[in-house]
Amino acid sequence: MKENTTMSMNPLVNYLKKSPKEFTKADIMKYVEENDIKMINFHYVAGDGRIKTLGFVLHSREYMDQILSNGERVDGSNIFPAFIHAGSSDLYVIPRFCTAFVHPFAEIPTLSFLCSYYNKDGQPLENSPEYILRKAAKSFTDVTGMYFQAMGELEYYVIGDAEELYTIPDQRGYHESSPFTKFEAFRAECMYNIAKAGGLIKYGHSEVGNFTLNGKIYEQNEIEFLVTDVCEAADQLVLAKWIIRNLAYQYGLDVTFSPKITTGKAGSGLHIHTRVVDEKGKNQYVSKGKLNSIAKTAIAGYMACAGSLTAFGNTNPTSYFRLVPHQEAPTSICWGDRNRSVLVRVPLGWTHKNDIVAELNPLEKAVKADRSQKQTVEFRCPDGSADIYLLLAGLACAARHGFEMEGALNFAEKTYVDVDIHRPENQKLVESLAQLPASCWDSADELSKNRAIFEAHGVFNREMIDDIVKQLKSYKDQNIRKEILKNPDVMTQMVNEYFYCG
Repeated sequence: MKENTTMSMNPLVNYLKKSPKEFTKADIMKYVEENDIKMINFHYVAGDGRIKTLGFVLHSREYMDQILSNGERVDGSNIFPAFIHAGSSDLYVIPRFCTAFVHPFAEIPTLSFLCSYYNKDGQPLENSPEYILRKAAKSFTDVTGMYFQAMGELEYYVIGDAEELYTIPDQRGYHESSPFTKFEAFRAECMYNIAKAGGLIKYGHSEVGNFTLNGKIYEQNEIEFLVTDVCEAADQLVLAKWIIRNLAYQYGLDVTFSPKITTGKAGSGLHIHTRVVDEKGKNQYVSKGKLNSIAKTAIAGYMACAGSLTAFGNTNPTSYFRLVPHQEAPTSICWGDRNRSVLVRVPLGWTHKNDIVAELNPLEKAVKADRSQKQTVEFRCPDGSADIYLLLAGLACAARHGFEMEGALNFAEKTYVDVDIHRPENQKLVESLAQLPASCWDSADELSKNRAIFEAHGVFNREMIDDIVKQLKSYKDQNIRKEILKNPDVMTQMVNEYFYCG
């Protein structure tokens, strides 16, 4: 069925009357020529998780055709210094036409693309995080016959000059409105620009965290996306971070996706919701209005791989300042319904039979509708330090493992809880549960134990896992929580060092 593009904010979609998945080189060239585009930018994500840029001036149609047909070469040793060396470093960057968007901040009209990496033989770069995600998604489908989807909840702090008018209590910013929250207009403009770049946004709002420090106000915000193909979900999150930072710079504001800024204040997570669909796009997590065995099998995979998934989703020492009790961040490996104290939460999914809208709006007729598409499963420990492509690849591998492991449903049952595990009366329950790693060092150990799951089906290769373990161990943070209790300045130094992580 042809995708409805009527309300898209992407200028290319509106002009070409096509969904991005249908874009061709001819479409791109037509848009450039008929909309006075002067430049093309290639964007690609490097080993540090951030977008890099290569710009082209369009001086002829032939040159544009050459760029789009062949891509360009770049120095891989500066993009992936961990595993590409200067002696043989050339890579190709090839544009993915479906990611085309008009650069929202360029004064010169510019069309931008996200790119993939290829080696000298014209093969996908084996250790490119983006290609690893593609392999992970394929392996999930090969094993299960279903398709893995995801979306992210992107949390971040906006930092600007403090004001005395319309203040709100510390740590009471959840869903606050202006004038009590100061950066609502900024968030709205971020969302608008992300949507114009192709991002499928669900909503945005202010989050719990707000405080003042040294004459600055820190306000936590969140932008949440819609569930989509896992590779597309990763592209959207990467672009969103890039857009938020660029717009903040124009506003004279600062933005951080850092997991934790200071003690006693809400940290910023990157909660990932997942869903499994069949070839027609129907959600496979729900049967007769209830979470089914397919969902519980995927959850079992998340439970089994939880500790090792932090190697992709919690990648610097400040991650483990956030993963502490009583901060709405998980510490124990368990799951539950509508429970924000657990690692995997099954949120409200509109599986009830009541038409609430019709009940409240008498002019509407009650309709029978299948709302099960909305049901997801939320993985709550990742944060803004994550390599987004590797994190989603890891989750796809973990879900796949649920379908490969023995006794998955029994394991899911054993790790289910229906109480707030942070309450004192549930201490014995907490002691019976496995715990998430407390440092990058511990995370590396967990990845080493479970590496076979991620290396299966050729998704991650041995070299890549070795490099991740080596990087995590290099922090030498195995006693980090004790160190910051003795010397709080250590935390401040680390927060400053990893302030712009990811």
